[in-house]
Amino acid sequence: QVQLVESGGGLVQAGGSLRLSCAASGIFFSSRPIAWYRQAPGKQRELVAAMSAGDSTKYADSVKGRFTISRDNAKNTVYLQMSSLKPVDTAVYYCASTFMGSSDFPPNYDYWGQGTQVTVSL
Repeated sequence: QVQLVESGGGLVQAGGSLRLSCAASGIFFSSRPIAWYRQAPGKQRELVAAMSAGDSTKYADSVKGRFTISRDNAKNTVYLQMSSLKPVDTAVYYCASTFMGSSDFPPNYDYWGQGTQVTVSL
């Protein structure tokens, strides 16, 4: 059974930093596309950052230069380092992955975590 478990969310002041983690069981993150999404109240879920199996990355324009996606294969964990946080970054953040052999940045992911809340105050 595949499980993705996010952690690291919380309340932070604007301008602050957080690092989200996503640990996997049942699959190995190495050689798989991974991604972080977020969903704010009343809004659609949006892609924040993605990493291909070959470690290419892409970011939403709104987070470029502030967020960094990474993976540690030895720990089977992916991270989202967030800095210069803004109130508009407030959302539930989800990590996601999919099958090996998928395209670099697939439109859909098959494995999802339960989400972790990030709240950025003024």
